Amino acid sequence: MNKSIDTGSEIYIKNTLYDFDNKISLKWYSQRIIEISKKTNSLLELGIGHGFTTDAFSRYFKRHVALDASPSVIENFHTNFPNSKPEIIETWFEEYTTNEKFDIIIMGFILEHVDDPQLILNHFKKFLTVGGKLFLAVPNAEVMNRKLGYLAGMLPNMQALSDYDKLSGHQRYYTIDSFNEEITKAGYKTISMEGIFLKPFTTKQIISLNFPQSILDAMCKMGIQYPELSSGLLAQVEVI
Repeated sequence: MNKSIDTGSEIYIKNTLYDFDNKISLKWYSQRIIEISKKTNSLLELGIGHGFTTDAFSRYFKRHVALDASPSVIENFHTNFPNSKPEIIETWFEEYTTNEKFDIIIMGFILEHVDDPQLILNHFKKFLTVGGKLFLAVPNAEVMNRKLGYLAGMLPNMQALSDYDKLSGHQRYYTIDSFNEEITKAGYKTISMEGIFLKPFTTKQIISLNFPQSILDAMCKMGIQYPELSSGLLAQVEVI
């Protein structure tokens, strides 16, 4: 992984246009995982990011450990969520080790950032309990607004990274097929795959339409059944 971890961390600290998308997607998928994960006690989360998921999980799970290698992101989390009490460990994912095992491990929008997704997926197998579940969230290259942009000649190809992607440290997008291939190659099987936030238009266009929260919620609910059109993909997997 690129060792300049704080390069690009300003996207988690300063306001950007895409905070709109991030707030919707992160709050939605954390609640989905909580709904699906009833009767589980311990959770290991990779990455803090904007802090929405880390705060939500810390309020639900009896045992919640979060890993992040960025001191500025960790400090920002404590500033924005002073009453949230997860155990936060400053570490590179590849270097994390423990004798503890967790019922759930979450990699929420992590795999698009790292140099070697297979290394990360394989490294964390050893920290799952028997029958434990791994939840993975990644950006979808074929989300509806990108498809429209591509078909309209505004996007050179479906895998093209925007300036924001590059600033964020994104190295790749996934499709449903490439995501499933990544999962299978690492020795996991997919239990469920759903979409995160069915997004028909660009962020600027959606903001300009000033939708009520009920419509934004409906776009998230629709995404469950239409992952191929959604902004993100959420997979629940287990070790084969």
